[in-house]
Amino acid sequence: MVEITDEFMNDMRAKAKNYTVAILKKGPNYQQDSEKKIIFEHGRRNYQLRADGVLSIVCPILDNGDFAGIGVFNCSVDEASKILQDDPAIKAGILSYSVHPSRSFPGDSLPG
Repeated sequence: MVEITDEFMNDMRAKAKNYTVAILKKGPNYQQDSEKKIIFEHGRRNYQLRADGVLSIVCPILDNGDFAGIGVFNCSVDEASKILQDDPAIKAGILSYSVHPSRSFPGDSLPG
């Protein structure tokens, strides 16, 4: 195991940046017939937000629980809320959301 020194800890803490985490839950209209088309457009919008550098991480949740996904936004809580309010799946009641301030390290990524 790699040794993590106090200097490393302090250096990393200084590099941390603010982000916003969005937690998506299944909404009251989650099982509607029109859901697939709207979720497809929700996905298209996520790809656009990723391409624009606003949505850094997208993680659909695949079990049968109440949660539908998480996203890490590279913007403020207020900006992320405005973005999510215009999401087609949110507007249709298929998904609901909450947003939370967070911190992480620029350059972190999922293993490929």
